[in-house]
Amino acid sequence: MSDANWTNEFLALLDIAGIPVEPIHVPSLEQGGDKILWQVDSEDWQQFSQYAKAQGLRWVAGWAEQVPGQFLVNACFEKQGAYVLLRTIISEHKPELPTQTNVYPAANRSERHTQDMFGIHFVGHADNRRWTRHQAWDRHSHPLRKDFPVQGVPEAVTPPDMDYPFIKAHGAGVYEIPVGPVHAGIIEPGHFRFQAVGELILNLEERLGYVHKGIEKIAEGRPPESLARLAGRVSGDTTVGHAWAACMAMEQAADVTIPPRAALLRGIFAERERIANHMGDMGAICNDVAFTFAQMQFTRLRELWLRTHAKVFGHRLLMDLIIPGGVVCDLSHEACTLIRQELAVLRKELSDVVNAVDLNSSLEDRLYTAGFLSQELAEAFGALGYVGRASGQQFDVRHDAAYPPYDQVKVKVATENQGDIASRFWVRHKEINTSLKLIEHFLQQLEPGDIISSWQTPESGSEGLGIVEGWRGEIVTFVRFDKHNKIARFYPRDPSSLNWPALEKLVLNNIVPDFPVCNKSVNGSYSGNDL
Repeated sequence: MSDANWTNEFLALLDIAGIPVEPIHVPSLEQGGDKILWQVDSEDWQQFSQYAKAQGLRWVAGWAEQVPGQFLVNACFEKQGAYVLLRTIISEHKPELPTQTNVYPAANRSERHTQDMFGIHFVGHADNRRWTRHQAWDRHSHPLRKDFPVQGVPEAVTPPDMDYPFIKAHGAGVYEIPVGPVHAGIIEPGHFRFQAVGELILNLEERLGYVHKGIEKIAEGRPPESLARLAGRVSGDTTVGHAWAACMAMEQAADVTIPPRAALLRGIFAERERIANHMGDMGAICNDVAFTFAQMQFTRLRELWLRTHAKVFGHRLLMDLIIPGGVVCDLSHEACTLIRQELAVLRKELSDVVNAVDLNSSLEDRLYTAGFLSQELAEAFGALGYVGRASGQQFDVRHDAAYPPYDQVKVKVATENQGDIASRFWVRHKEINTSLKLIEHFLQQLEPGDIISSWQTPESGSEGLGIVEGWRGEIVTFVRFDKHNKIARFYPRDPSSLNWPALEKLVLNNIVPDFPVCNKSVNGSYSGNDL
């Protein structure tokens, strides 16, 4: 559980520094005692982040929302499992704020997204190039402002995004390699611009957001059930994680407590989603270095796992199982028996495949030392999940800010410290073993009971912050309600938003042919990044 004793000491330090902080009492955020809301003046926004960095706070997420005549700008920080939601207010007439990016590099793309969507200028930001905008809207249009129509003002043909000012490299033998945005496989679009000498990568710059879904905009005005469905489609491989975070935020705002059985079922869904994706990634990493046998075996095991999803829960990817107040699908005694049998079979077969991987010397040559991400860079960019934990980062929401049902079990955090592709592979393997044990614990704890609580309409302006450990890492979701049980603001932060920039760093000084496996070892979600 979190230990928030540091917050009083931090407030005292800020007071000495002349930074007035106004603690805001928000009962919904304070459930469990691990989330607090502080408000500061806009001129102290950057200075607060400087003191936060010095005191070891991790930058988590940033977003804005528009209220009549003003913008509320938020940044979320974490330390020792306690979360601080920092807020400031700026005027619509001159919407600008000091940047936090020169203190926390992790804030870079978040601030650029807010700049594009709301027209808020972050003073001192070293990179004010458009990020989300591309060419779909003119420079004076800001789609998340309330006066912007949800259908937009599309041109007959959207102009191609041909003039984005990528960073240039010059020198004898330096050349550029453009990759994407359309790829040979079925992955979503994303552009990678390399500068290289021979096969050595000197620089990589990403350009994402080619399929902007308008998730934040179309969430406005939805009832809770509809928002849960939308959240489950932020990133289709993380439907459980995003739906859970959104429902958690809405449940906080509405002061709804889900039944214990529903919490255990959500935990089972989340761990099964984690296992399925980790097996897929481990196979894909092997395939990218031509160890096809392992890829076929991991894919086979994943397919059997997904077929159980379809048989027991009604959907291969566990879509739409989590709803506000609980879950829609229960487990029968026969289903529990089937799952227990499946756990035993997977342990045995997975062990056999992993032993074959571990004994393959050519695979070892390709994965060890390649794609190195130092602990310092992982911390600076806020790398999450298996990316961060392969570089020595210890944080896991299930352990450090435990929520039901994880507050009833001991979660062993899987870490490695070599920071290479092999470490990201083995962290996934360790996490699968942890997830298998957690599913067993949750099945043992299942007692007869309800799987959904009655909903109660929250007051207008009620807000919630849902934070769960998705399979890629920490998911953060903010929700504010409007009148009549409708959503006023929805912001989901997928862990890929922080892991994508780490990819740009870990490929440096690798050879170009190793980029695909470096990329797969991170496996950032294009969809989760492109709201």
